[in-house]
Amino acid sequence: MNYTQIEIDAQFDGKLQLIYLNQPESYNSLTKVMLAELRNAVHKFSENENVRCVAIAGKGKAFCAGQNLKEALSFGSDEDDREIQRFVIEYYNPLVLEIVKCKKPVIALVNGPAVGAGAMLASICDFTLAVESSYFSFAFANIGLIPDTAGTYFLPKLVGKQLASYLSFTGKKVPAPEAKKIGLIADFFPDSEFVEKSMEVLTQLAHSATTALYLTKKAFNKSYDFTLKEQLDYESIIQQDAAETEDFREGVTAFIEKRLPNYKGK
Repeated sequence: MNYTQIEIDAQFDGKLQLIYLNQPESYNSLTKVMLAELRNAVHKFSENENVRCVAIAGKGKAFCAGQNLKEALSFGSDEDDREIQRFVIEYYNPLVLEIVKCKKPVIALVNGPAVGAGAMLASICDFTLAVESSYFSFAFANIGLIPDTAGTYFLPKLVGKQLASYLSFTGKKVPAPEAKKIGLIADFFPDSEFVEKSMEVLTQLAHSATTALYLTKKAFNKSYDFTLKEQLDYESIIQQDAAETEDFREGVTAFIEKRLPNYKGK
């Protein structure tokens, strides 16, 4: 696929893949094209054995302003047409599943405002790093909609039902420091240090034991549905999978030899 609304920047010989939402004139608002391109890129990097980490960022002043409303208004107005439902099913839902199931860590780098589906795009990633001046707003109700992009699934789990309801009902802007405090994001950095600090994290992930990170991600996702007994059983299964990797042997050897491990992601 030739990308027209996202831009790819490969680092460390392709181990780290930075995906930039690249429609800065519209504050990276989401269109059918951008959603399809983003899904394609995440899937491609998930299946590429050389890739070890994926990051999603925005070009310009914003991370993502949510759904492009001009495009949304072009949809049919017939109430029986169910066009919005089909749009969500065909474009948003597959992207959510692609990010959640990705075999590599998917990190959101929020460089500015993240609103509506843009805020949820950041929230469904494995974790989010943000500039101090950024903010998050789940302002779906402000235009008469509900939180999609898995908003009704993930938001209550991240911040609790009370706060999820408050943020969704009011569209309140949550500055990055507050977002970290309530568990919405993992960390924030001063704007002047954001590139340096976030790259330090991404560099570590791009050289980590990739399979172990993926198995950890799978286990966390399973925990939403499993009982404690089921989760313990699942842990034992995938711990065996992790122990059979080259990276496990390298990690143990490096520990014994008192040196830094040289993980291959295998």
